[in-house]
Amino acid sequence: MKLIDMTVVEFANEVDSNSPAPGGGSVSALASNIGIGLARMMAHLSFGKKKYESLDESIRLEFVDRFNKLGDIREQLINLVDEDSESFNEFMKAIKMPKDTPEQIEARKLEMHNATLFSIEVPFKTAQLSLEALQLIPYLIGYGNQNAITDIGVGTLMLYTGLEGAILNVKVNLSGIEDKQICAVYSQKSKEILSKAKEIKDDILQNIHSKIDN
Repeated sequence: MKLIDMTVVEFANEVDSNSPAPGGGSVSALASNIGIGLARMMAHLSFGKKKYESLDESIRLEFVDRFNKLGDIREQLINLVDEDSESFNEFMKAIKMPKDTPEQIEARKLEMHNATLFSIEVPFKTAQLSLEALQLIPYLIGYGNQNAITDIGVGTLMLYTGLEGAILNVKVNLSGIEDKQICAVYSQKSKEILSKAKEIKDDILQNIHSKIDN
């Protein structure tokens, strides 16, 4: 059964078990997916409202474009929930490969390398998508239904949690890669993604706090 086909309770119980998958990577992808859902909820609650409909057409077109892009990202993230667990399972299969002959040892080493790369690529994709989503949110906050501003704030926090959680998974799996160039590239890109995301997240939350404190 796919993780995304489980009920909320079933998924939560599967995480709270002695099974190592789903783990932090799958939960990170789900967190980002839910975060986008909250951001899009603000947009849903804006459409048709007098204040929104009175906006200039160019603003409304941009608003809808960002809304749709967030929907596309959300669909990709939901698939990564299962892909992350699949990457872990592939690695476990590689570990269990026979290693009785030099040929088997070499084949096992190659499969472990490929599985480790897969386990890096999946959370890295989660982080990239989460950053893309975060970059789309400020516009929605500026023109969306302000009654849902705390919801989009929670969505921002969920997205950032998913992003940083994914980066943690990238980093820990890089320890299994011997190629220093691959490690350097992923490390640098991860650092850049995290830095950009933190800046956006902090700006968004500061904006939201200032709105509801006044």
